[in-house]
Amino acid sequence: MDVKAALRAQRIETPSWAYANSGTRFKVFPQPGVPRTAEEKIADAATVHRFTGVAPSVALHIPWDKVDDYGALTAYARDLGIEIGAINTNVFQDEDYKLGSVTNPDAGIRRKATDHLLEAISIMDATGSRDLKLWFSDGINYPGQDDIRDRQDRLAAALRETYERLGENQRMLLEYKLFEPAFYATDVPDWGTSYAHCVELGEKATVCIDTGHHAPGTNIEFIVAFLLRAGKLGAFDFNSRFYADDDLMVGAADPFQLFRIMYEIVRGDALDPAYGIAFMLDQCHNIEAKIPAIIRSVMNVQEATAKALLVDRTALRAAQQAGNVLEANAVLMDAYNTDVRPLLGELRTDAGLDPDPVAAYARSGYQEKIVAERAGGTQAGWGA
Repeated sequence: MDVKAALRAQRIETPSWAYANSGTRFKVFPQPGVPRTAEEKIADAATVHRFTGVAPSVALHIPWDKVDDYGALTAYARDLGIEIGAINTNVFQDEDYKLGSVTNPDAGIRRKATDHLLEAISIMDATGSRDLKLWFSDGINYPGQDDIRDRQDRLAAALRETYERLGENQRMLLEYKLFEPAFYATDVPDWGTSYAHCVELGEKATVCIDTGHHAPGTNIEFIVAFLLRAGKLGAFDFNSRFYADDDLMVGAADPFQLFRIMYEIVRGDALDPAYGIAFMLDQCHNIEAKIPAIIRSVMNVQEATAKALLVDRTALRAAQQAGNVLEANAVLMDAYNTDVRPLLGELRTDAGLDPDPVAAYARSGYQEKIVAERAGGTQAGWGA
């Protein structure tokens, strides 16, 4: 495999909401210069691409990024050198959704939630987006609160209606989450539930793996390998966790896990953008500066990918077939312990980029510019 060619072709999608104010249930710490509009989020995303060269698309979140003219927003993004990526839905913030959205026992609330999903597909039509990303906070807190089987039936009905509205070149990404805000039974709690619904729906329904949405110790690379084998892995939401849904910079908590995940991608010949997997970030930058943190996450994914590409797969296969446990593990560890930063720096230089994107951003003056220009108005954040 041509390692340099694979790295040059890599694509990582950044999320619009990561550029805005976001935090935890404890506190959101606002930062000067964060975007006030969808256009300013796109401008920041384009800046990340300008310094990294591998982040040419930005995911939108509706209604947080709702605008009157999506055609104009798409043209604005293209003028800045990037595209609109996944359209993310929001059926978890309205008061109506206290007892669920598409699984709510109230048929009127289920209709409202499903209509929002259909609206998101209309936005996909207007922006040229391929991916509809769905995450549901739906679930129950107490045994007996609602019928678990009925809720799965309601979920399946909403997914089916949404699926049938998808265009020929569009697809559905169904995310899952172990818990929060539902604590007794979440309606889509794990990859198996997402996978089962996607299989029932058809080929345009795929699973989205959020790397922060698992129980401690979960072998995420096994999930990756299984879904690749089944042809049902559509996307990642990359971030890091220590305890729960921490949404930290990808690779910050366990860079070795990120390497193991990317090795399964490489082993499955699924790194090339033509394969169709969307490698997205989904992060909450509460105490760190937004744009440098996103640049750092992009670089961390690149480094894990480069190491995965360096695995001597011939030697690894030979050791595996011989039952040589120590040698097989050593082959993986040799690749992981390789310092790939010079290689990536060389690739960036060849592409006309600074070999150190974080330092280049700090010198660019962009941060000072947006702090001065965005002094007025209302900053974007969760719920905006």
